[in-house]
Amino acid sequence: MPHIIVEYSANLDGRLDVKALVDDLHAAAAASGLFEVPAIRTRAVRRDVFRVADGDARNGFVHVTARVRQGRTAEQRKALGQALLAAANRRLDGVFASQPLALTIEVHEIDPEMTFRRNSIRERATTAA
Repeated sequence: MPHIIVEYSANLDGRLDVKALVDDLHAAAAASGLFEVPAIRTRAVRRDVFRVADGDARNGFVHVTARVRQGRTAEQRKALGQALLAAANRRLDGVFASQPLALTIEVHEIDPEMTFRRNSIRERATTAA
């Protein structure tokens, strides 16, 4: 896996193509070579209640969290974070030009002892191939 979660401030509506950002981040994770495509999950959540910095209503944010299973080196996790940052920067260039914006990327390891799952996506992907 990774799970890639994009949180963004509601004041970006009309300025940010959220679907395209999700697609770009998903593609960056796939291109990293660290994950099988059936394991990547990318989603976005709009935050209606937020305050950024001094509270100016123009201030916006995009926060990307990538949660990955253990087993990747610090260098691999760092490279993933940099790839996600590059993808987000490309997508957000126009927004940065039009309003104050804070962008952050975080990569976290998931504790395997505290992860519980059921998944049939891999079997469907294998059968389809």
